[in-house]
This record gives sequence, structure tokens and C-alpha cells, in this order.
Amino acid sequence: MTALETSPHPLIDIGANLTHDSFDHDREQVIQDAEAVGVSRMILTGASVKGSRQALALAEQWPQRFWSTAGVHPHMARHYVDETNDILRGFLASEKCVAVGECGLDYFRNFSEPDDQQRAFRAQLEIACDLNYPVFLHQRDAHEDFLAILDEYLPRLPHAVVHCFTGSGEELDHYIERDLYVGITGWICDERRGTHLRDIVDRIPDDRIMVETDAPYLLPRDLKPKPSTRRNEPKWLPHVLFRVAECRGVSHETLARQTTANAERFFRLGEENQMRREMHAK
Repeated sequence: MTALETSPHPLIDIGANLTHDSFDHDREQVIQDAEAVGVSRMILTGASVKGSRQALALAEQWPQRFWSTAGVHPHMARHYVDETNDILRGFLASEKCVAVGECGLDYFRNFSEPDDQQRAFRAQLEIACDLNYPVFLHQRDAHEDFLAILDEYLPRLPHAVVHCFTGSGEELDHYIERDLYVGITGWICDERRGTHLRDIVDRIPDDRIMVETDAPYLLPRDLKPKPSTRRNEPKWLPHVLFRVAECRGVSHETLARQTTANAERFFRLGEENQMRREMHAK
């Protein structure tokens, strides 16, 4: 059985797809396992209208541990219609829904046409600007178009995080120049395609780095011994944190405190920030 690492400070997983059907048979155990290793809070990703509704329902069921996002992933952009705007705004009216997204562009698979992706991306950025909400961003193989659109809205956005960053050093520099937050996943543990991240992750400012699992995806490949299943879980977040801390040359506790504080600030999880978020949502 793979040994679990425990965080020296409570962690926030900023991107967990805990409503995925792979968790339907043992979701409560998954939550308990995460809590046991220090992953005390999670932001549940909404990547479609249905997924956003499910994420919010789960966040309301576990109000002290979970919050949710509301958005439409670029893969689903072809389904984005005028009514979607009102539906997402309805989710965001809840105090448990704390960001717009997952939204952005993905030209790697093009499950939706680029024009549809760009249209849905702009619509969600407009919602975020209108409500003064942070955005949870996705970008793959679409960097130039992604930045061109995002730059139009950044002056009106409170915060934005590039979720599951896997890009080049040049892309990272572009995000840092724009004062974006950056989410790091188990991709950095992948010896086939993530080793470049180990050389550039220390460029992210201390107050802009966050960690996430993107569970059930992106199981860290360097777990030893390997788990019996390829399903990723929030309980592996300390492993990701430890790898990132080593690459940044800081202690595990230092990075844990930094990433948790950054997540609390970004998603306005503190009492004072929560009150401010609710005020802007009115």
C-alpha cells in the first residue's frame, strides 16, 4: 500500500472534481482520507451547467469543507447558450459558490470549435467582471488567443488563476507579468512531460502559487509503490506540495502556509472577505 504523506499545515485543494462519477461509491471515504492527511478544505470545480449544480450541492452539504465554482469548460462551449448566463449567475448567488469557471480555451482536443470556445470564454469573463468574482481558468495549446481575450477583461477582474498550469517558461512569465495566480498539480510529478515544471516553478511569486489535484485526473506518477487504481484523490495533495516545495527550495510547512493563505485570499474564504464578496454579489 502506498504510504500517505501528511501536510504540516492544513491545505486547500483549489481544484477537485469531486462530483465525478468515479467517486459515487466512496465519496465520503475520499473526503475522510483527505482530511486525515491535512487537506481540510477543497474548491469543487464546476465545468458544465450540470457539474456546477452538482458541485454547489456538495458544497452546501459540507459547508465547512467545500466551496464550488460555476462555469463551462471549453470542451463544453458548444452547449453555451444565452440561458447559460442566467443559470451560472444563479449558482454564483450562493455564498458557497466562490469563482467563475472553469473557463478558457483548449485547442488541444477542440471538442468545441474555437469560435464557440471564445464566445463562451468572453461570456463568463463578462459575468466575473459584472459580479466582481475571481475566475478559474483553463488553457491548453491556445496561449495567444487566451491572453488576447483575457487582457481585455483583466482590468475589471479582481483575481484570476491559471488552473493546472502545464505550459512553458515563456507562458509562465506572461502570466506572472499579469499578476495571475498559478495552480500546480501532479503534472510536476510526471517524468514524461512535467519535468520542465520543476525548473520553472520557483519563478511563481510566493503570494501567487496554489496547489491542486484536479482529482480524479492527474494521479502523480512518482508515487511509490504505485496505487492500485489510476484515480487521483485529494489525499495525494501533500505529495504534490512536497514535490513543489523541493523544487522551490523551501520547507514543506512554508509552502503549505503560503498556498493556503493564497487560496483563502483568492477565493475570499475568510470572514471579512466573505462579507465583501457577498456585498459585491448583490
